[in-house]
Amino acid sequence: MRRDFKKREEDFDELDERVIDIARVAKVVKGGRRFAFRVTVVVGDNKGKVGIGVGKARGVPDAIRKASERARKAMEPVPLVGTTIPHEILAKHGGAKVLLRPASLGTGVKAGGAVRAVVAAAGIKDILTKSLGSPNVLNVALATMKGLRELTMVEQEAARRGKPASELLPFWERK
Repeated sequence: MRRDFKKREEDFDELDERVIDIARVAKVVKGGRRFAFRVTVVVGDNKGKVGIGVGKARGVPDAIRKASERARKAMEPVPLVGTTIPHEILAKHGGAKVLLRPASLGTGVKAGGAVRAVVAAAGIKDILTKSLGSPNVLNVALATMKGLRELTMVEQEAARRGKPASELLPFWERK
C-alpha cells in the first residue's frame, strides 16, 4: 500500500504545470464588489496526456492550487504520431477557433500563447497552429483541448469505417 502512494507522488512530480492566465473577476454584492482571481492552468506529462483546470479564489495561490488539482483530474490522452498529431483539425470553443496541423520532424512548435502551453504540455514537438476569432485565453485553450480530444488515429478511423487503413491515407503515402 505504501509503495502505491509513493508511485503516485512521483507521477505528480513529473507533470509539466503551466499557469496560462490570471484574471481578476468581480461579483457584485449589496455592499459593492467582491474581487476574486480566476486562474487557468495546463498540466501535462509530455508523453501524450494533458488537462486544463480553472480555479477561482480570493487569493492567487489558492486559485492556482484549485486550478492545478482540477487540471490533474481532467487529464486526457492525446493521439500522437511520432512527435506530431495524426491529422489537421479545426476546433471551436465560444468565439475562439484554433487550427492544428501536423508538421514534419524538426519543425518545432509554431504556436502562440495558450495554444503553445497546451500543445507543449501534451508532449507534441512538431506542429503548426493558427488561432482565429476571439483572443480570449481561456476559450483559446479550451478550443485547443477540444481539437486534441477530437483527433483519431488512422487505424481507429479505418476500423470504424470497416476499411483498410491504407485506403484512408493520402495517395502519396500509400504503398
